[in-house]
Amino acid sequence: MIYLMDTNVLLGAAHRADDRYSIVQEAVHKLWANDHELRTTSQNFAEFWNVSTRPTDRNGFGRTPVETDDLLKDLEEFFSLLPDSPEVYPIWRWLVVNYDVSGVQVHDARLAASMVAHNVTHILTFNITDFQRYTDEGIVAVDPAAV
Repeated sequence: MIYLMDTNVLLGAAHRADDRYSIVQEAVHKLWANDHELRTTSQNFAEFWNVSTRPTDRNGFGRTPVETDDLLKDLEEFFSLLPDSPEVYPIWRWLVVNYDVSGVQVHDARLAASMVAHNVTHILTFNITDFQRYTDEGIVAVDPAAV
Protein backbone atom coordinates (compact mmCIF):
# COMPACT_ATOMS: atom_id res chain seq x y z
CA MET A 1 0.00 0.00 0.00
CA ILE A 2 1.13 3.56 -0.67
CA TYR A 3 1.18 6.11 2.15
CA LEU A 4 1.44 9.82 1.41
CA MET A 5 3.76 11.59 3.86
CA ASP A 6 2.24 14.86 5.04
CA THR A 7 4.50 17.89 5.49
CA ASN A 8 4.41 17.66 9.30
CA VAL A 9 5.73 14.10 9.03
CA LEU A 10 8.53 15.22 6.70
CA LEU A 11 9.45 17.97 9.16
CA GLY A 12 9.45 15.48 12.02
CA ALA A 13 11.63 13.11 10.01
CA ALA A 14 14.24 15.70 9.09
CA HIS A 15 14.63 17.85 12.19
CA ARG A 16 16.09 15.89 15.10
CA ALA A 17 15.16 18.69 17.53
CA ASP A 18 11.49 18.28 16.63
CA ASP A 19 9.49 16.53 19.37
CA ARG A 20 7.96 14.32 16.68
CA TYR A 21 11.29 12.97 15.41
CA SER A 22 11.33 9.62 17.24
CA ILE A 23 7.62 9.00 16.57
CA VAL A 24 8.11 9.59 12.84
CA GLN A 25 11.25 7.46 12.70
CA GLU A 26 9.47 4.54 14.35
CA ALA A 27 6.37 4.86 12.14
CA VAL A 28 8.39 5.07 8.92
CA HIS A 29 10.49 2.04 9.83
CA LYS A 30 7.38 0.01 10.70
CA LEU A 31 5.71 0.93 7.42
CA TRP A 32 8.80 0.03 5.41
CA ALA A 33 9.13 -3.23 7.34
CA ASN A 34 5.59 -4.07 6.24
CA ASP A 35 6.45 -3.32 2.59
CA HIS A 36 4.46 -0.09 2.32
CA GLU A 37 5.57 2.48 -0.23
CA LEU A 38 6.08 5.98 1.22
CA ARG A 39 5.53 8.85 -1.20
CA THR A 40 5.03 12.59 -1.09
CA THR A 41 4.20 15.48 -3.42
CA SER A 42 6.05 18.52 -4.72
CA GLN A 43 3.62 20.58 -2.63
CA ASN A 44 4.80 18.81 0.53
CA PHE A 45 8.42 19.54 -0.34
CA ALA A 46 7.59 23.22 -0.98
CA GLU A 47 5.78 23.42 2.37
CA PHE A 48 8.76 21.70 4.01
CA TRP A 49 11.09 24.36 2.57
CA ASN A 50 8.76 27.09 3.82
CA VAL A 51 8.65 25.88 7.43
CA SER A 52 12.28 24.79 7.55
CA THR A 53 13.58 28.21 6.43
CA ARG A 54 11.01 30.27 8.33
CA PRO A 55 12.39 32.02 11.45
CA THR A 56 11.80 30.27 14.77
CA ASP A 57 9.89 33.27 16.11
CA ARG A 58 7.38 32.66 13.29
CA ASN A 59 6.86 28.94 14.00
CA GLY A 60 9.65 27.79 11.72
CA PHE A 61 12.90 25.91 12.18
CA GLY A 62 15.18 28.83 11.24
CA ARG A 63 17.37 26.80 8.89
CA THR A 64 19.27 28.40 6.06
CA PRO A 65 18.42 27.56 2.46
CA VAL A 66 21.70 25.59 2.24
CA GLU A 67 20.83 23.54 5.34
CA THR A 68 17.31 22.99 4.07
CA ASP A 69 18.62 21.92 0.68
CA ASP A 70 20.71 19.21 2.39
CA LEU A 71 17.70 18.04 4.42
CA LEU A 72 15.50 17.99 1.34
CA LYS A 73 18.05 15.95 -0.62
CA ASP A 74 17.90 13.32 2.12
CA LEU A 75 14.10 13.28 2.08
CA GLU A 76 14.06 12.97 -1.72
CA GLU A 77 16.09 9.77 -1.43
CA PHE A 78 13.54 8.16 0.91
CA PHE A 79 10.21 9.53 -0.30
CA SER A 80 9.61 9.59 -4.04
CA LEU A 81 7.16 12.03 -5.54
CA LEU A 82 3.71 11.33 -6.79
CA PRO A 83 3.75 12.96 -10.21
CA ASP A 84 2.16 16.34 -10.70
CA SER A 85 -0.57 15.63 -13.20
CA PRO A 86 -3.37 17.48 -14.97
CA GLU A 87 -5.92 15.21 -13.25
CA VAL A 88 -5.24 16.81 -9.86
CA TYR A 89 -6.70 20.26 -10.56
CA PRO A 90 -10.27 19.26 -11.50
CA ILE A 91 -10.41 16.89 -8.53
CA TRP A 92 -9.13 19.65 -6.23
CA ARG A 93 -11.69 22.06 -7.69
CA TRP A 94 -14.49 19.55 -7.04
CA LEU A 95 -13.29 18.89 -3.48
CA VAL A 96 -13.07 22.54 -2.43
CA VAL A 97 -16.57 23.25 -3.73
CA ASN A 98 -18.25 20.08 -2.50
CA TYR A 99 -16.59 20.09 0.93
CA ASP A 100 -16.90 23.86 1.44
CA VAL A 101 -13.14 24.26 1.89
CA SER A 102 -11.67 27.69 2.63
CA GLY A 103 -8.50 29.34 3.89
CA VAL A 104 -5.41 27.27 4.58
CA GLN A 105 -7.43 24.07 4.25
CA VAL A 106 -7.16 24.42 0.45
CA HIS A 107 -3.63 23.01 0.71
CA ASP A 108 -4.89 19.83 2.35
CA ALA A 109 -7.57 19.59 -0.32
CA ARG A 110 -4.84 19.63 -2.96
CA LEU A 111 -3.08 16.76 -1.20
CA ALA A 112 -6.39 14.90 -1.07
CA ALA A 113 -6.88 15.56 -4.78
CA SER A 114 -3.43 14.19 -5.56
CA MET A 115 -4.24 11.11 -3.51
CA VAL A 116 -7.51 10.56 -5.36
CA ALA A 117 -5.85 11.09 -8.75
CA HIS A 118 -3.16 8.50 -7.94
CA ASN A 119 -5.36 6.02 -6.05
CA VAL A 120 -3.54 6.59 -2.76
CA THR A 121 -5.81 5.90 0.19
CA HIS A 122 -3.60 6.53 3.24
CA ILE A 123 -1.86 9.66 4.48
CA LEU A 124 0.54 9.69 7.42
CA THR A 125 -0.15 12.94 9.27
CA PHE A 126 -0.27 14.48 12.72
CA ASN A 127 -3.30 16.48 11.55
CA ILE A 128 -5.90 13.73 11.36
CA THR A 129 -8.85 16.12 11.56
CA ASP A 130 -7.67 18.03 8.47
CA PHE A 131 -8.36 14.97 6.32
CA GLN A 132 -11.42 13.46 8.01
CA ARG A 133 -13.78 15.33 5.70
CA TYR A 134 -12.42 13.23 2.79
CA THR A 135 -13.29 9.78 4.14
CA ASP A 136 -16.06 9.48 1.54
CA GLU A 137 -13.32 9.82 -1.08
CA GLY A 138 -11.59 6.77 0.40
CA ILE A 139 -8.92 8.73 2.27
CA VAL A 140 -7.69 7.34 5.58
CA ALA A 141 -5.60 9.64 7.80
CA VAL A 142 -3.16 7.79 10.06
CA ASP A 143 -1.35 9.34 13.00
CA PRO A 144 2.30 8.22 13.10
CA ALA A 145 1.90 7.36 16.80
CA ALA A 146 -0.79 4.83 15.82
CA VAL A 147 1.38 2.89 13.35
